[in-house]
Amino acid sequence: MSTAHHRKKQPLFVRQQLLEVAARLASEKGMTAVTLDAVSGASGVSKGGLLHHFPSKNMLLEALFDSLLERLDAAIEEAMRADPMPHGRFTRGYLRACLALRDQPQGTKDWAQVTMVLLSEPQLRQRWRDWVRERSEEYVGTDSSVDAAIVRLATDGIWLADLLGSHDMGEDARERLIGRLIELTQL
Repeated sequence: MSTAHHRKKQPLFVRQQLLEVAARLASEKGMTAVTLDAVSGASGVSKGGLLHHFPSKNMLLEALFDSLLERLDAAIEEAMRADPMPHGRFTRGYLRACLALRDQPQGTKDWAQVTMVLLSEPQLRQRWRDWVRERSEEYVGTDSSVDAAIVRLATDGIWLADLLGSHDMGEDARERLIGRLIELTQL
């Protein structure tokens, strides 16, 4: 008799494990390596178990992207809670959350790399545009200035440079740049 029937089921744990494996495969080998068979094999979850959580590869990719957005939202919200100044608070939270990824353990860096891969998918690019539009509408009263837009776009550029390992400017210069961007949110 299989031990699967005696094992305590942990659907949330299994779902998260499948997402982490898919992220690792995409980061290490590219999106073409993220097949249902590969995720099933690397995670030790049966293909039937995988299909229970994610009936198709597209649903797996969408769930992976949703997980990324949830993590980004949580990091931004945490930074915003620590920021007493309402004007520009979302933009500063976005700046801090995105740039903190550089100093995170490898697992988080894998998620950042997977983001780049996922954005090559048209439906996921649209979901990213929707996320940006929704946040722009939500924070229109505090973060709609041209300076705030400049900071968010500069943040995207710094994040990409961190991801690619380009534009190494040294820690002092980086801190001055971040300080200047924060100043722009307070104007």
